[in-house]
Amino acid sequence: RLLSRVAASQREQAGWVTVRGRDGQWQAVKSGVRSKMLWQAPHSSSVLIELQPGASLPVHRHASLEEGIVLSGGFQIDGKALGPGDYHMSHAGSRHGRISSRQGVVAYLRGTSLGHTGAMLGELVGGLLPGAGEPAVTITGADGKWESIAAGVDSKLLCRDGEMVSRFLRLQPGASLPADRSAGDEECMMVEGDAYFGDRLVCAGDFHLTPAGAERGALVSENGALLFVRSRLPQRS
Repeated sequence: RLLSRVAASQREQAGWVTVRGRDGQWQAVKSGVRSKMLWQAPHSSSVLIELQPGASLPVHRHASLEEGIVLSGGFQIDGKALGPGDYHMSHAGSRHGRISSRQGVVAYLRGTSLGHTGAMLGELVGGLLPGAGEPAVTITGADGKWESIAAGVDSKLLCRDGEMVSRFLRLQPGASLPADRSAGDEECMMVEGDAYFGDRLVCAGDFHLTPAGAERGALVSENGALLFVRSRLPQRS
């Protein structure tokens, strides 16, 4: 029975990608800035980025929609101060002013050009051109509306982008969601707490991806959790 259970778990987890906060390799981006690749899509990436106190990122223009969540420390962006748990989204074609961090920061970025040299150069050159594009969206921990989707589970909508939706999920201790199968890749970043995806424990600072067509497994949190999830909207019959 044990071997049968192990085999079933291996089948369920085929294709899953989990990057622990303590694992992976950091790469220097510029002085005082480094990044760690979590997952690389054809034209954009999901990464962790770290700025040392006083470091900054240059003006640039986004090639695709980019989302960011502060995990620790803080950013100063376009006159706004972002702290742990705050969300920031920039539209494709929008121009970002200088991004700096007085205190140092670690953040999760999805949709970034980091890891794609040509796209990075294009964003830097695009930042020199006039026009700001659509304004960025910032959602702090106190903003937005939580909606109950199951016993002990709340959802906060962050962004809709075509067939894709980004949201925060908040699970109370002992709460769960049933296993699900998505038509698209499902990205998760554990912001606080921990939760099991099937029998795989994902903790704060860990990244988890369930590829399109694979089953996510039941989501269960014994201690409570706050996680960012980007997935494809369910198809209507």
